[in-house]
Amino acid sequence: MIDKIASSVAEALQGVQDGATVLIGGFGTAGIPLELIEGLIDQGARDLTVVNNNAGNGDTGLAALLQAGRVRKIICSFPRQADSQVFDGLYRQGRIELELVPQGNLAERLRAAGAGIGAFYTPTGFGTELALNPDGSPKETRVINGRGHVLEYPIHGDVALIQAERGDRWGNLTYRQAARNFGPVMATAARCTVATVHEVVELGQLDPEAIVTPGIHVHQVVPVPRRVTTAGGFKTAA
Repeated sequence: MIDKIASSVAEALQGVQDGATVLIGGFGTAGIPLELIEGLIDQGARDLTVVNNNAGNGDTGLAALLQAGRVRKIICSFPRQADSQVFDGLYRQGRIELELVPQGNLAERLRAAGAGIGAFYTPTGFGTELALNPDGSPKETRVINGRGHVLEYPIHGDVALIQAERGDRWGNLTYRQAARNFGPVMATAARCTVATVHEVVELGQLDPEAIVTPGIHVHQVVPVPRRVTTAGGFKTAA
């Protein structure tokens, strides 16, 4: 019998290795798998490469993971915001690497990983510093229909940590509005996907037409209580 419901966050994360590339869902304060990030801190994996839209808010969630010294490199679109003081401090001290990726490119590089696409050309970043590799060498470029394009490669993850709304024991998932954000593409781009859900339903209760992430892409489902998201990236119990 297929049953992907984990008994605890610790059980779901026990296989995360040092040096892993971890895809973490969330857009601002929407859809952050806070319990999984806290569990990753407790689990102890180090030297991580983290892929996220942001670089942490306040001192909780991803910011707490950075503060704990577990992250070697972050790949994101928006590393700076009003409450990104943890990342700012680490970056200025040279204690963390940053790969800045335009948001559309970030989503497409993740989607490409899940779709088996080897690379793709995009006009975004052409003629700017974003057309350079992290080591400073130029990325491959090409003119297509008279417009310059940059060759970008997929972002594959060892593990994806995402937040969903409802799920079943097969791992089928649905999301709540904007909390969906990067979850679906990250689930397909990782070798192992762990999802928190606020409600576990019986098989057949999820309309097949409404399932966003099929269970074939999900390895562990962890039920968690609902929390109220407040401004500044801080969360309190509902």
